[in-house]
Amino acid sequence: MFKRTVLTTALVAAFTPAWNAHAADNREIGHLREEIRQIKQDYESRIQALEKRLQVAESQSSTSEPAPAPPSAAVAATPRSNANSANAFNPAISLILGGTYANLSRNPETYRLQGFLPAGKEIGPGKRSFNLGESELTLSASVDPSFSGQLTFALTPDNSAEVEEAFFQTKSLGEGINLKGGRFLSSVGYLNSIHAHAWDFVDIPLAYQAFFGGQYKADGLQLRWLAPTDRFVEIGVEAGNGSNFPGTQRNKNGVGSAVLFAHVGDDIGASSSWRAGLSYLRTKSSERTYDDFDSSGAGITNSFSGKSSVWIADAVYKWAPGGNANYSNLKLQAEYFRRKETGALTYDASPQSTNSATGDYSSAQSGWYLQGVYQFQPRWRAGVRYDKLYSSSPDIGLVNSGALGAADFPGLSSYNPSRTSLMLDFSPSEFSRLRVQFARDKSRSLETDNQIFLQYIMSLGTHGAHKY
Repeated sequence: MFKRTVLTTALVAAFTPAWNAHAADNREIGHLREEIRQIKQDYESRIQALEKRLQVAESQSSTSEPAPAPPSAAVAATPRSNANSANAFNPAISLILGGTYANLSRNPETYRLQGFLPAGKEIGPGKRSFNLGESELTLSASVDPSFSGQLTFALTPDNSAEVEEAFFQTKSLGEGINLKGGRFLSSVGYLNSIHAHAWDFVDIPLAYQAFFGGQYKADGLQLRWLAPTDRFVEIGVEAGNGSNFPGTQRNKNGVGSAVLFAHVGDDIGASSSWRAGLSYLRTKSSERTYDDFDSSGAGITNSFSGKSSVWIADAVYKWAPGGNANYSNLKLQAEYFRRKETGALTYDASPQSTNSATGDYSSAQSGWYLQGVYQFQPRWRAGVRYDKLYSSSPDIGLVNSGALGAADFPGLSSYNPSRTSLMLDFSPSEFSRLRVQFARDKSRSLETDNQIFLQYIMSLGTHGAHKY
């Protein structure tokens, strides 16, 4: 055997100097030769034992061991402590920095959407002068072969930090079904699930402010099904605790809010595509307070308790000649909202009040917006948006009965807010954007707020692609 020959040769070579040094001593030479023989015999027996163990192991492997896993399964089964796969589980980190300069002709502290029950803290145009916009810090990673997770912190202009999203989601349950759980931006409507830094305008449409108080977030579960068809067809349902506007935290077991949504879309040739959707939100509120004035002009706090349901129809059309091979492209986007609320309205609901009174309340309100954004140069875009709301005349039981007058609810007097916005933005790269926007906001009765915004958006780190 080759290994034995090499080993023997090495041992002989090692002891050769000793033989030369004691050539005259035949007895010593005999002892050395005997030692070499014993060493050779010992190593040969050990090598034979190892070869026999190897043959037995190979025989057992061919009859009892499973076949090697395919590469994908092998990678998936690799322990998270393995240095080769550790990077697959390290969270990707992205940071969005945003800020604005606002020049407003009306005092932003008096901003409100006339005719609508406020969310408790109006979004509005924000503060005048320089302001830190909503910055976002996002961490996302695979949990294991079945789940991934994401955490997004929002740093608000008032120097507070809040959890905007914190959820897990399945990678695939099979048959096009996926599950998401935690806190997430609901898929109700179109714009609701898009983060602020990806909006085409500085601010969110008036309809979102009036009916959701901004964006609607769900703490709960979302189940989504993607149909196995060439045309994009998606259906989903959400169940949450209903604590966000227009609902409130009610300290009850069970489901506090429910959302149903369906989306369908397709291509039109090589240059155009579209998507349309229909969504429904149902939730409840308990003592949802808002500030108003009585007939004498004194400030009071009222509250609403009851059911709220919102329907949304949305549509998006995109045109990019030659499949966006050219720099020019166009995006048209529209959403229509209709909300119905029924329940009880309490006048002067503060605990220390001596004039508190409660009566029936119902309202049916609607709103919509239409916007278009056109990219006319590789880094330049221009856009226009029009917002419109219809408050209608709510049915207030305390006014109908004569207990109070309409002047005691001035914030609910009928009005149709509107706003027209123009914007121009420049993107030096895919990681930065500079924007200027002008708007004529008629959200307050008999007042027009001329608004000028300058905005910057900077993206640092890994960031995923935005939705269609």
